[in-house]
Amino acid sequence: MRKNLHICKILTNFAPRMRKCVFILIAVLVMAGCNKPSAVEQYRTEKHAQDSAALVDQERTLAYYQAQWEALIPQVDSLLPLFRYEKNEKYQDNGFYVATGKNGLRVMVRDDGEGTVLIYRNGKRIENAEDEAVDRARHLAIVMADIKELERRIQRSSLEVQKYQKRLQKSTNNGEVRK
Repeated sequence: MRKNLHICKILTNFAPRMRKCVFILIAVLVMAGCNKPSAVEQYRTEKHAQDSAALVDQERTLAYYQAQWEALIPQVDSLLPLFRYEKNEKYQDNGFYVATGKNGLRVMVRDDGEGTVLIYRNGKRIENAEDEAVDRARHLAIVMADIKELERRIQRSSLEVQKYQKRLQKSTNNGEVRK
């Protein structure tokens, strides 16, 4: 009986210490769980990283398109003095760059870069004519079409850059991303 009494005494002294240990263990586990980001925070962090990478990619693409566009502008500037611009403001949305060659040859290029080269000799449209004016007109049409396409791509890339900048700004301002 005395032995049982001694065990009871030990257990009554041990119980408060055990409660403290269990409390400390629970506190440590809770604190460890607080430092781990939630699934939503992980998603936001990953999305922020993806948007940052996409922004860098779009900025590079935009810089490339702008460099290509700037390289084509001198070509157009050197070709345009060889042509005369004609447009009837009342009836036409787009005008033509016109060059007159030998033997009544007339070459026309639409100013929007979308059209083909139109070749006329003595008022009649012809399909094949090897002449300097035709070569210049074809070159002008190609360069203008390239410039229009680059302008579309520059505009699209600029919009993408703005989109990613807004997303990143929003996520940074809202404090959604852990540093």
